[in-house]
Amino acid sequence: MTPAGSILAATGLRKSYGLTVALDGADFSVHPGEVVAVMGPSGSGKSTLLHCLAGIVRPDAGSVRYGDHELTKMPDAGRSALRRGDFGFVFQFGRLIPELTCVENVAMPLRLGGLRRKDAEEQALRWLERLEVSDTRAKRPGEVSGGQGQRVAVARALVTAPRVIFADEPTGALDSLNGERVMELLTDAARETRAAVVLVTHDARIAAYSDREVIVRDGRARDMAGAR
Repeated sequence: MTPAGSILAATGLRKSYGLTVALDGADFSVHPGEVVAVMGPSGSGKSTLLHCLAGIVRPDAGSVRYGDHELTKMPDAGRSALRRGDFGFVFQFGRLIPELTCVENVAMPLRLGGLRRKDAEEQALRWLERLEVSDTRAKRPGEVSGGQGQRVAVARALVTAPRVIFADEPTGALDSLNGERVMELLTDAARETRAAVVLVTHDARIAAYSDREVIVRDGRARDMAGAR
């Protein structure tokens, strides 16, 4: 099991790309309903840490525990299944599918899980309403603003009721007003559903929405809770 009630925990993560060391013994943990901001200078390893925690990248050494699962030992198919159901993702530029409408984008994870279209889109619409963008449902991503598109991306991340949400610079492409509203909606919804959030950001205003900050520097992670 993960330590001290954590839903996701990593110990001793090491990852190199050729001669470049991205992680050098990093530790990390997050609890259900907790928002943890991962901060650090460019190239410090914070995105690599997120990718290892999410099972996207396999570390060279160390452990990533999610409940009873050891992600570093799971086959690709098993890690992919977790990313489809238990994990949700929000990226800097949304990564919505341009050919689909916004409601179809949000429904896509449910459709991939086998839910029929009508039911999937009904659930998707409820999340679009929750994120205050129900008027985008019939529009394609190219027809909505950046702030609206990012809220659609948040709805897509939440629609499967994930236990962990990974947000990699989710407001990096937005102005401050839209960015703060996206964070309010994301963190409120996550705390209500008891989803943990791993938030990579370089913006102190966005990190202020977290419960705790972890600073990554030179491939190591320092929990700032103990530094205050």
